[in-house]
Amino acid sequence: MDDIKINYSFRLDGSTWKRFDLRIDGNNLELINNRSENLPDWTDLEFHKCSHCPLSRASHPRCPVAANLVDVIEEFDGVISHEEIDIDITINDRHITQHTTAQRGLSSMLGLIFATSGCPHTVFLKPMARFHLPLATEAETIFRATSTYLLAQYFLKEDGFESDFELTGLKEIYDNLHILNTMFADRIRKASNADSSVNAVILLDLFANVMPFVIEDHLDEIRYLFSPYIENARHRAELQKPEMLGTGTTD
Repeated sequence: MDDIKINYSFRLDGSTWKRFDLRIDGNNLELINNRSENLPDWTDLEFHKCSHCPLSRASHPRCPVAANLVDVIEEFDGVISHEEIDIDITINDRHITQHTTAQRGLSSMLGLIFATSGCPHTVFLKPMARFHLPLATEAETIFRATSTYLLAQYFLKEDGFESDFELTGLKEIYDNLHILNTMFADRIRKASNADSSVNAVILLDLFANVMPFVIEDHLDEIRYLFSPYIENARHRAELQKPEMLGTGTTD
């Protein structure tokens, strides 16, 4: 598969541009970059390490998420979260522009970098990264996350593995993401003055934190979208009723 190229450009103060060219391997969906070997201390795996991190310093001396965010954190150091910006995003032939805040625009890009960093807790987001939707709303993200997870269950079933259509595993994924986001925000606070970067992670975490409750209580809010499937199934069931009645025997 061809590599995926995504460009995020931020215009601050109406004039200053910050550009980030992201390239994602089309096969393993991990970020390709030319990271410096002289990474700052805050990228060390043990620096405010996530409590549930399965990696060891012997095999991963650097936190994969932190190592991929060095340039972003440095570029946005000192940028105020609520500063209004213009953001310009290019994904292949698709071009998206929006006037928003630094934290919201940055949060969109951070979500993509987190997903493609190689962190064991974010690998489940790779399919969403492949079809990245910049600046997605909460409703769009809920739809994409649940749809992605259920499609994964279809493939698991096809391969003979146990599948989970109750979304139990999705809750666990987002519980783990909540821990990661919380710990990573603390890592950034200790490492820099990047107010906008910290709040961008907090924005990501707002969704991760609420996702288990959405699954429990609010998925019915989008049930109406699938009414054609439900009505079709109901119609077919009604048509089968006479056939089922006719299969009985009499003494």
